[in-house]
Amino acid sequence: METQDLERLVRPNILSMRPYSTARDECEGRPEIFLDANESPYGNGFNRYPDPHQKQLKEAVARIKGTSPDHIFLGNGSDEAIDLAYRIFCRPGIDNAVSITPTYGMYGVAAACNDTEFRTVPLREDFSLDEEALLAAADANTKLLFICSPNNPTGNRFPTWQLTRIISSFNGIVVLDEAYIDFSSEEGLLPMLGSFPNLIILQTFSKAWGMAGLRVGMAFASPFIIRLFSNVKYPYNINGLTQEIVLKRIETSGPETGPVIRERERVSRVLAECPGILKVYPSEANFILVKCRDPKGLYRKLLDNGVIVRDRSGIPGCEGCLRITIGTGPENDRMLHTVTSACGRENREEASSSGQEGESRNSTVFRETSETGIAAMMDLDGKGPSFISTGIGFFDHMLEQIARHSGISMLVYAKGDLNVDEHHTIEDVGIVLGKALAKALGSKIGIERYGFVLPMDESEASVLIDLGGRTDFRWDAEFKRERIGDMPTEMFSHFFKSLAESACCNLHVSATGENEHHKIEGIFKAFARALKMAVAHDRFPYSIPSSKGVL
Repeated sequence: METQDLERLVRPNILSMRPYSTARDECEGRPEIFLDANESPYGNGFNRYPDPHQKQLKEAVARIKGTSPDHIFLGNGSDEAIDLAYRIFCRPGIDNAVSITPTYGMYGVAAACNDTEFRTVPLREDFSLDEEALLAAADANTKLLFICSPNNPTGNRFPTWQLTRIISSFNGIVVLDEAYIDFSSEEGLLPMLGSFPNLIILQTFSKAWGMAGLRVGMAFASPFIIRLFSNVKYPYNINGLTQEIVLKRIETSGPETGPVIRERERVSRVLAECPGILKVYPSEANFILVKCRDPKGLYRKLLDNGVIVRDRSGIPGCEGCLRITIGTGPENDRMLHTVTSACGRENREEASSSGQEGESRNSTVFRETSETGIAAMMDLDGKGPSFISTGIGFFDHMLEQIARHSGISMLVYAKGDLNVDEHHTIEDVGIVLGKALAKALGSKIGIERYGFVLPMDESEASVLIDLGGRTDFRWDAEFKRERIGDMPTEMFSHFFKSLAESACCNLHVSATGENEHHKIEGIFKAFARALKMAVAHDRFPYSIPSSKGVL
């Protein structure tokens, strides 16, 4: 299919429209004063509009996906790309789209929002694809064909040979949703994109990359289709903070699939032995579909025990089925214990993972003043990525030591009046991190509470911490240099003091040594280790770690 063939599929008003543009699109130089977009001129980190074209992020995505930026669209989740496909190709009230069933529900929702008929073709009983029936459902006004592979909620992946044959035979646009491809035993169709001009491939950062809260979806297609997507989308569809965090995540890590796949196989094996489970369907995703004797009863039992799964028993083709996302080992154990108990017997294999059950220990804190804008996210159990950006290089390096050596996931984004002084940024980061720590600790049930002495080459750093709720700060460390890197040494104690007061903890810090860099690095690492010890869950049954019975 050539570009002129693709043009006939596009709504005429979309082909002829003049896209929204900004003065910055038209500027080829590097402006220093921005008086074009009616923004606030007062810098707080969030006062300027983000890059509407996400150029830097697209270049990074292109590198990891083995394609070029002109083949990439980045959207507010994959749902934005799904909606844009309807808006670009389907004339309301005239054209239609075809998909399989059961599958992801947003294809049908987006069709309804765009006044487009949505036709569905059932999968076979074994969830395989009826290729002939799918193509037969299309007519002259069928512009879109949606296929999810691996499919949600069935979990199976359709053969590559079958998908390519459908794409070659269909006279419209095929949207292949590969949201779960990172968990599959085979790669997707992205390497074949150049062979199919009528193909749009959807992928996401929400699943294997662990960034569902940031809402970034990817669409890969021919440059012609990508230009249409860019023309129709809202100008600033992905905010600047999200772009920075995703870019940092791409540059420093990759998708996390191994533990999920191993847990998927373990959970499938245990569930298959339960009397109340009739069938566990094979999965190439990060979830499994389970057919139950009493799906409604088991669903309610799980809810009563604080476990949320997805009841799919009312969907044609999924009668009697629950869809269970694969969690951490302890989370899966809690689910398995509930299921096996409900089925009338215990299965000892459920205890093969390690960890404790307990409340979620994460937090998000924002702070905005006339001098700074700070955003921080923290997960005490290290379940997410870490990203540090304060504008002060050495400070970033030290904060990264906290994340690395504590095992705590930290996202810290700060923009402040560094043109005036570093004081406000460093102080406010300490305040926000302290608040995030206190918020993530929640009830503090089961924490060790106390924590550490650490040698750093010739230096020795001692950090004592008590998360019991009382506030006291002591600092015994002197520095001969005025700065280390680009950070004033006088601000080290001020940062920790701000953090301790905000977190409501006792923090005593001391350090000796000859090398100033080693001395402060030792303090940050010792603080991280002390924090790791203090927030750790006790191996024994949860209780308040206080003789008073209260913190």
